[in-house]
Amino acid sequence: MLSKLISFLKACWWPSSNSDAAGRQDGLLWYQDIGQHINGEFSMAVVQANNLLEDQSQIESGCLSLLDSGPYGTFVGIYDGHGGPETSRYINDNLFQNLKKYAAEQLSMSVDVIRKAFQATEEGFFSLVAKQWPMNPQIAAVGSCCLVGVICGGTLYIANLGDSRAVLGRAVKSTGEVFASQLSAEHNVSIESVRQEMYSMHPDDSQIVVLKHNVWRVKGIIQVSRSIGDVYLKKSEYNREPLYTKFRLREPFTRPILSSEPSISVHELQSQDQFLIFASDGLWEHLSNQEAIDIVKNKPHKGSARRLVKAALQEAAKKREMRYSDLKKIERGVRRHFHDDITVIVVFLDSNLVSRASSASGPQLSLRGGGGSINGKNPRSL
Repeated sequence: MLSKLISFLKACWWPSSNSDAAGRQDGLLWYQDIGQHINGEFSMAVVQANNLLEDQSQIESGCLSLLDSGPYGTFVGIYDGHGGPETSRYINDNLFQNLKKYAAEQLSMSVDVIRKAFQATEEGFFSLVAKQWPMNPQIAAVGSCCLVGVICGGTLYIANLGDSRAVLGRAVKSTGEVFASQLSAEHNVSIESVRQEMYSMHPDDSQIVVLKHNVWRVKGIIQVSRSIGDVYLKKSEYNREPLYTKFRLREPFTRPILSSEPSISVHELQSQDQFLIFASDGLWEHLSNQEAIDIVKNKPHKGSARRLVKAALQEAAKKREMRYSDLKKIERGVRRHFHDDITVIVVFLDSNLVSRASSASGPQLSLRGGGGSINGKNPRSL
């Protein structure tokens, strides 16, 4: 009976098992130090701070379509939840499947495929909220940032909602130095341009963004201006009792306050493009883009994501004037006062593999942060 209870509690904290086949766990840290994807190698790490892990993530490599004919490539997703884990878990279960559906319809990968996958995921979560609202109204106040990278046929697509971030490490041929290039547009109202965007979209609402406790927030509630979920700020019928008072707005609204339209950019990968760092904002609170690139470059690929997480935690400890070893002893929940959940996926690019046309050759991979090995595939056997 006790063993069953322990297994149940572990399932609540982590999405899947702790076995070596799907990475390793060290306290609140889960990591997969090295693995293979179609375009090179990858490294992945997740550290939990909240009572329930709100970050979800995945890397998929192989067929990006419901049809075996392709396209083929690598998909990376970082989903930073807020208000609870429900939305980020829903995205982890559905976004990639939606992308495969639309890729099959169009027989290719494109900006349109990615945009449709985001839209379908948002609409699917809306349907879930509608069903659960009578029993669990607080699910209307749960949302998630959503960062996606797709490498297909030498092209890199970056799609983002919220403030997770994708950064490219690009080498300078003449010197060999590796510089950071941020590829994702962020939607956080701490950024002046994002505040201006909100003002222009809501010209009749002078309080669309307010400074509260020295932090800019949309309607004084949330920092991100785009997300999946957060239905209470998109559909006014959910901004009422029995939703908690702290989430309810005094004035009714007639159009969505937050957007679910992703910023999508397209990049043709070059031989000097060495690696990509995808991470939730928990990492970027403590490391600059270039600091993160410097930690990865000129080191073995193995363990890169774990080194980035460790560097961020060391910075978090330093800010609180405490030792890193003492920070590691703090339990989940309480740990959130020192740092956020942090998820990092480092994707290394082998130019010889990237330059090839998309094909079925290469490793098939499906792995979720925290140890979820999907469809019975074992990432360590690749």
